Amino acid sequence: MKIAIDAMGGDNAPKEIVLGAMKAIGQFPDLHITLIGDESKINQYLTNSERIEVIHTEEVILGTDEPVRAVRRKKTASMVLTAQAVADGKADACISAGNTGALVAAGLFVVGRIEGIDRPALAPTLPTIGGEGFLLLDVGANADAKAEHLVQYAIMGSIYAEKVRGIAKPRVGLLNIGSEEKKGNDLTKKAFELLKDADLHFIGNVEARDLLEGAADVVVTDGFTGNMVLKTLEGTALSVFKMLKTALMSSLKTKIAAAVLKPDLYELKNKMDYSEYGGAGLFGLKAPVIKAHGSSDANAIYNAIRQTREMVGGDVSGLIKNSIASLNEKIEK
Repeated sequence: MKIAIDAMGGDNAPKEIVLGAMKAIGQFPDLHITLIGDESKINQYLTNSERIEVIHTEEVILGTDEPVRAVRRKKTASMVLTAQAVADGKADACISAGNTGALVAAGLFVVGRIEGIDRPALAPTLPTIGGEGFLLLDVGANADAKAEHLVQYAIMGSIYAEKVRGIAKPRVGLLNIGSEEKKGNDLTKKAFELLKDADLHFIGNVEARDLLEGAADVVVTDGFTGNMVLKTLEGTALSVFKMLKTALMSSLKTKIAAAVLKPDLYELKNKMDYSEYGGAGLFGLKAPVIKAHGSSDANAIYNAIRQTREMVGGDVSGLIKNSIASLNEKIEK
């Protein structure tokens, strides 16, 4: 299995990218990794090149670049070459922690959409209190969506939850302002009716306040709403941990309590750590394209590689292609 990785994408590139890749190679004997980026910078951290190839390029897409323009103009950028490796059949999938918009553009223009998919969806697995996690899509690949797109998101998310996360009958929920069937705007009302008739384990509407309780295994919404929810959850989690740290460091008594609670606090932090679940999959493309978090460390990159390997092994893209083809045939009849 071959995975191409943008070694220059993200806040901690290339060091953490390289360390994560070496960790993955040590864990998975069937894996071959191609790191694409500045060879001299990569080699500073590459202490084990077994089954790791380096392709040199000095061009990089920055976080400040306009996504579509950057992909079209920077043909030799590490991210573009990473996607091109998939398009050329030299890699089964690709990963980048770089500019999200540019990766979406590279996925669309270089890797290409599955026939029948109207719009791809960006889908991270987010933590829940019980530790099971849930898949949220779309979180920003497309700001707007039609009801039909949400059905496609649900199908793609269900396949991923079953084949990669091992959930036998994934519960699909529609993010809404209330759990009642008639709640919401025109989009959610129409989507509800379509999802109810789809070949899915649709459990109805779910509210944002219940997401971390594990209300559903797959939650679908439009990209604008999904991105707002994602950023709110991330920001809230960071703020809570900051407030907790401040409170525990406020006096000698609380510092002693913090020392006693330290193992439990680390366990709690790890349970709510997004990096344990891998990156956000860009579903609807001909091959797996994974967006790792911009601040990914080596562990986050390792988990993104593990996730990508499972997507390739489970033929997630192929299953999505077949499911969407069957859905479209049913609609035409």
